[in-house]
Amino acid sequence: MKKYDVIIIGGGPGGYVCAIRCAQLGLKTAIVEGRKTLGGTCLNVGCIPSKALLHASHSYHEATHNFEKMGLIIENPKIDFGKMHEYKNDAISQNTKGIEFLMKKNKIDWLKGWGQINNLNQVTIGNDIYNTKNIVIAAGSKPSSIPNVKIDEKRIVSSTGALALSKIPKSMVVIGAGVIGLEMGSIYSRLGTDVTVIEYMDIITPGMDIEISKSFHKILKKQGLKFIMGAAVQSAKGNKSKASVVYKKGDVETSIDAEIILVSTGREAFMDGLGFTNLGGELTNKGKIKTDGQWNTSIKGIYAIGDVISGPMLAHKAEDEGMAVAEVIAGKHGHINYNVIPGVIYTSPEVASVGQTEEQLKEAGVGYKVGKFSFMGNGRAKAVFQGDGFVKLLVDAKSDRILGCHLIGPAAGDLIHEICVAMEFGASAQDIALTCHAHPTFSEAMREAALACGDGAIHA
Repeated sequence: MKKYDVIIIGGGPGGYVCAIRCAQLGLKTAIVEGRKTLGGTCLNVGCIPSKALLHASHSYHEATHNFEKMGLIIENPKIDFGKMHEYKNDAISQNTKGIEFLMKKNKIDWLKGWGQINNLNQVTIGNDIYNTKNIVIAAGSKPSSIPNVKIDEKRIVSSTGALALSKIPKSMVVIGAGVIGLEMGSIYSRLGTDVTVIEYMDIITPGMDIEISKSFHKILKKQGLKFIMGAAVQSAKGNKSKASVVYKKGDVETSIDAEIILVSTGREAFMDGLGFTNLGGELTNKGKIKTDGQWNTSIKGIYAIGDVISGPMLAHKAEDEGMAVAEVIAGKHGHINYNVIPGVIYTSPEVASVGQTEEQLKEAGVGYKVGKFSFMGNGRAKAVFQGDGFVKLLVDAKSDRILGCHLIGPAAGDLIHEICVAMEFGASAQDIALTCHAHPTFSEAMREAALACGDGAIHA
């Protein structure tokens, strides 16, 4: 029987990154994954396939709305949804095969099946038992639903089902105006689906800087998405031909029909059959695994990372935790700056943020300055029909240190990292403002926002 230094349960971004780092640090490592491919939700039914479809739908939008303006005459562009799925599946395959190659390269054993912790220092897969000094739980998450709404992946679907629809629906109701719902809604809206989003709150993407959220809402409405805000979904039912949602706004109940209902009301930790609680493992009041500052659970020798523990459910957060916990197991110092974890919504335009929002600074009584710059003042953005949106930089009123950044605009998910690095080094807005930025680039908008924290932007 093989004995390992570390067995990691879950082959998603947190798990496989943790495995590679453990192996790099000289630990005999195995990873447990029950799917046919590695990469977890993110690579198989989440981040990667959704980005492929977002890219495809954006390209179709460009072909139907902007190509002619650029002198590119393509008469009557058509969608082959089957080919689009082939493109998406190829993107998945390339990435999952890449992860499998990395496992072999780093001499990490892939234990195929669903792992269970029945005893300390042991992981069971079917009838096989594997001994290990340490266990890392990186089991990820699964879509959650709401009362009286049962996901069947036919008429009432999760994001997984929405990525695998056999045809483009004529109509879709999205329950929940969070990241997943808006990304998927924008995909199908651009492909011709009549999309209505129902949200319980009065604002989309709750927790986002409110000024950005309001601007984002306006842009999405301009693109054709419909919104029903402040509405509580009561039930949803589907049959062979259609589905319907009953929602309550105030005291009035209303029903709305659609070909497909997408439930995007968040995700919950995947704990099915894990056996952690049977051993006495502690959970938080939100059903996540309770950990300390070094990712230790309440059971010695068992660690947890990613979506199964508290914090934002983001692949890159899980990856960072995977590397950090590997360092801890190897007797080194694992560290993460949780204040500098960016969030991105991959619609068009993209939305990105890092650090504190204006609302959080107000609530904390922190004196701050705001520097803003519109992408309409950015030459590159206007040249490619992406002038919507703006950069919003928040800095300490006295020290000028950057406290947060929020933007909506072209390549926002890439642009935000300039600020992430700056915040990691404790930089000021002036540091950004005095750094030469290439012209013409979208990144000039970041510099202009930094200049706006001082004497003022140049192109505003």
